[in-house]
Amino acid sequence: MVLLHVLFEHASGYALFAVKEVEEIGMLLPQVEQSVLNLGKFSSVLKLSAFFPFKSAQTALENINAISEGVVHADLKLFLGTNLPMGGKTKAVLGVSDAKLGAALQEELNLSIQTGGVVAEIIRGVRLHFHSLVKGLTAQAASKAQLGLGHSYSRAKVKFNVNRADNMIIQSIALLDQLDKDINTFSMRVREWYGYHFPELIKIVSENATYCKLAKLIGNRKELTEEMLEAIEEITMDSGKAQAILDASRSSMGMDISPIDLINIESFSSRVVSLTNYRQELQEYLRSKMGQVAPNLAALIGDVILGAEKALFRYWGSPSLLGFHTAAVMAGPGRSRSGALKTRGNTPKYGLIFHSTFIGRAAAKNKGRISRYLANKCTIASRIDCFSEVPTSVFGDKLRDQVEERLAFYETGEAPRKNLEVMKEAVAEASEVAAEIKRKLAKKEKKKRKREQRKLEALSTAEGDEDLKANGEAEENGDAIKKKKKQEDEDVLTNGVEATTPSKKKKKRKIDTVEAEPEPEVTEEADVTQVEKKKKKKKKKAEDE
Repeated sequence: MVLLHVLFEHASGYALFAVKEVEEIGMLLPQVEQSVLNLGKFSSVLKLSAFFPFKSAQTALENINAISEGVVHADLKLFLGTNLPMGGKTKAVLGVSDAKLGAALQEELNLSIQTGGVVAEIIRGVRLHFHSLVKGLTAQAASKAQLGLGHSYSRAKVKFNVNRADNMIIQSIALLDQLDKDINTFSMRVREWYGYHFPELIKIVSENATYCKLAKLIGNRKELTEEMLEAIEEITMDSGKAQAILDASRSSMGMDISPIDLINIESFSSRVVSLTNYRQELQEYLRSKMGQVAPNLAALIGDVILGAEKALFRYWGSPSLLGFHTAAVMAGPGRSRSGALKTRGNTPKYGLIFHSTFIGRAAAKNKGRISRYLANKCTIASRIDCFSEVPTSVFGDKLRDQVEERLAFYETGEAPRKNLEVMKEAVAEASEVAAEIKRKLAKKEKKKRKREQRKLEALSTAEGDEDLKANGEAEENGDAIKKKKKQEDEDVLTNGVEATTPSKKKKKRKIDTVEAEPEPEVTEEADVTQVEKKKKKKKKKAEDE
């Protein structure tokens, strides 16, 4: 008998379901598809065998990364080894959704794996009713776990993207191309607009950025004087051009211009000038970025980094992808090369690296030869940049020297050095430079750790001072409370004395009253005796008489 278990990976943990009556389910596949939507019918088909919740979000992220790469995580291995029946008469079959993970489980745990078909339908139903099949798990908690894990997984993928530095270069190159088009269009608009007022300036100044700066500076040509000659010379960097502009303004054939039109022209010219300045800043940024990402290729191609390299990266996407292409592909663009191969014509000689100065310096008969040689060296440089641990420009400098020697060989016939000798020198120098870079990085890291340690010590001392202050304040508060208690006790004592003294007086008064009470009894007895004495005297008198 075959016992089918289905593994379901959720953001909250791993779940193992035991499926009942596998043979019948396999035969009645359309009925399974219909009963998936009904929880009552679906719960009768399978039951939860075990559930392993993730302890933290970090554990969930580690497990999902392992699953996405087709690796069996230690938690999954322990979970299946504990809850999946391995021995006995019943043969256990594990159903998984991912074939890559199934192959890894089969190799790791020696299990019979099943994917697709019935397993896919059962996993679809488990995904739909998972919060109802697991006790203690609500739909809201399951959706929160999925959302949190999705965010952390995507964030980790973006953070550890190997092409993240290339992406900055690609975007910068695209922006630079767009800026070139826009600056050219806007400069032509300024030329046409300001040309109605000062048409002679177009013939004197041909550069777009310089023309916009002069249009902003001159304004109304009738107000141009010799005092502004020095400022014009600073912009044009030529005293002859500055004098020609001044002479042309005095005899210009242009129309008069209103102040409001002049304000608009000056405002638009300032915008074009600011865009030109930003383009220069972006060009410097791209040059520095290329020195970090592809230092050897930048050292090889040199000053035309925004020509040849820009064309290469724009065509192939990134420096990392550039390292996987051959020299023939790099020498000629894909369309022209494929067209030449189809028509059996001549393949392109220059292609994307036509902007290089090496091709321009070569003679006409040697342009094709030097372009192929340069494409070969560009391929080597891009591969070194792509796969080296510590980026250095040593190999790029050596490759550039080789291209220079090859140019000299074509012109003078002087034999260049062998490639083996040059590469040995490059490897020796690169190892020294890499060791120096590593030493500097370690020094920086050490300084950074010291700064962090100092900050932690400062924070700990500050917390200690705060604790001491808090303890001092607590002691002061305790002393004040004790003083208040003593004062209250004294007040209570004094109040008790004052309260007891009148009570004593009252007692004395009571005693006085108690002692004074028998006095009237004595007086009554005395009165009785006096009356008896008087009666006896009267009797005696009566007897005497």
